[in-house]
Amino acid sequence: MRLRIRWLKRARPPVLFTLIGALILSMPHTGLAPDWNKLGAWPDVLASICFIAATGWAIGTLVDGLVKRRLAKLNIHESDNLKARTSATRLDVIRRIWIVAVGVVTVAAALTVIPGVKQFGVSLFASAGIAGIAVGIAARPMLSNLIAGLQIAFTQPIRLDDAVVLEDEWGWIEEIGLFYVVVRLWDWRRLIVPLSYFIEQPFQNWTRKSASIIGSVFWSLDYRAPVSEMREKLTEICRATPLWDGDVVNLQVTDTDTATIRVRALASAKNSPDAWDLRCFIREKMIAWLQEKHPEALPRMRGELDMRPEGGPGIRVQAGRME
Repeated sequence: MRLRIRWLKRARPPVLFTLIGALILSMPHTGLAPDWNKLGAWPDVLASICFIAATGWAIGTLVDGLVKRRLAKLNIHESDNLKARTSATRLDVIRRIWIVAVGVVTVAAALTVIPGVKQFGVSLFASAGIAGIAVGIAARPMLSNLIAGLQIAFTQPIRLDDAVVLEDEWGWIEEIGLFYVVVRLWDWRRLIVPLSYFIEQPFQNWTRKSASIIGSVFWSLDYRAPVSEMREKLTEICRATPLWDGDVVNLQVTDTDTATIRVRALASAKNSPDAWDLRCFIREKMIAWLQEKHPEALPRMRGELDMRPEGGPGIRVQAGRME
């Protein structure tokens, strides 16, 4: 029932234009306007414009409604939604381009029936002439974004609901318009980016092939840190939370300096929000465990007691740190 009502609402504008056009053509035969013929060709022109507008509106809204119906059936909120996001991105971009294309063709067709501007309508159809070139040059940024939209629709460097990092900001692709992309940032801000950015500039797409992602956690610890026990504890922590997808878990010493070692933990999650929460969970649980079981593993300043020749104890400082 709701679907029928929605389609009836979509049909109202083209039906209205058709009725207006039919009314204009029927006026000379009704006798209601005896001086109607004195208007010359203008009644026919107005009727033709109404019929063209009705046809263009009907074609545009028909395809738009079919695409939206298909989009409503796609479930992009499930965890493994790669195929749904691929289809949604392509359909949404094509739908927007279709609406603009039908609008331009409808306006051009309407202009061709108006005396005095027929040539302008033909030029709009052919996209030729000095005026067309000037408009094309002036609208170059708009056209570049429109072309970028077509490239994104078919090559799909980004999709709806992709997790991306650009301009040092992390968020999700919320909307792909005709000329810009809306990125919903992690703190609910919106970053508006032109479509051409995603064709011309490098950016990170964390969900290009799948939503799964590996998160990393780093600690700077003392040389006495129990690395083997930390590795076992990491596995225990991951198994205790549903945020871990059960795939990747690893812990390694990735760097050392004169005072501390650098320990890195890796753990995978089914999507980037879960990966962020998993990283925070691992970091907090591991720090609490080290504080309780191995406080000697936490970084500290070392001092060396030195009996100087003068006889008094002293503290020796080297390399900018206390020893």
